[in-house]
Amino acid sequence: MTRTLQRGAARSAGLSAGRKATNLFMGFLISLGTLLVVAPLIWIFVYLTAQGIGALSVDFFTKVPAPEGEAGGGWLNAISGSLIMLLIAAVVGVVVGVAGGVFLAEFPRHRLMPTIRMVSDVLSGIPAIVVGLVVYSLVVLTTRHFSGFAGGLALGLLMIPIVVRTTEEVLKLVPLAVREAGLALGLPQWRVILSIVLPAATSGIVTGVMLALARVAGEAAPLLFTAFGNNLLNLDPSKPMSALPLQIYIGATSSYDINQNQAKAGSLVLIVLIFLASLAARSATRQKK
Repeated sequence: MTRTLQRGAARSAGLSAGRKATNLFMGFLISLGTLLVVAPLIWIFVYLTAQGIGALSVDFFTKVPAPEGEAGGGWLNAISGSLIMLLIAAVVGVVVGVAGGVFLAEFPRHRLMPTIRMVSDVLSGIPAIVVGLVVYSLVVLTTRHFSGFAGGLALGLLMIPIVVRTTEEVLKLVPLAVREAGLALGLPQWRVILSIVLPAATSGIVTGVMLALARVAGEAAPLLFTAFGNNLLNLDPSKPMSALPLQIYIGATSSYDINQNQAKAGSLVLIVLIFLASLAARSATRQKK
């Protein structure tokens, strides 16, 4: 905030006193707004660190949960389950979401465009628990067992509208002259989109995908009906699988302090995993520029 105010003061040199005062006041408001945006994240992170850091240990990352109320054990089953289901969700969400975003941005006059846009808008407003019930009816009842595949599919469906919207907006930022240059070289439109437009928008698309992953990584409701949870370590997505949100829900609703503390530690681990994934994605896309 101090630097912003100092820069504002430097830029105000030579201006009238009234405009200087207005610039300083607006700079203060912008800085205050920035702090208000960042403050909840800092508060949550500090709270979880203070409350859950004591429950973190080597066992937390290498062992499965101990019986409720007993000391020891870890959340290896939940961490591995979350990573596997997020990977499945990313495949579903990225493939369908990017394709939908490309269609909306590159073929705005197609007769199917209003329908696809309406479906995307409606899908973005459907509660996560309803998506879980739909996947339960279509997949779990059909296969007659819960599975990580069903959980990943539910999370992928939740990702689709976010990826569609961000991909469309990012592609619109690519200058029209870039497309015209590709077409002028004799390239077909699909090749221009694939080889020129999408690479130019990779950074923004990856950011949208990471936002979508962060959005669904904390969802517990759809996983209750699809993945169901598993106290044992399971790397086979065709069987019931645990996840961090499920384990957090179980621990937070437990009457034992040790389980509640593990839930706070699990929440901290979930936030750190999302942060590291976002950092890695941004670093990878930055190196491609």
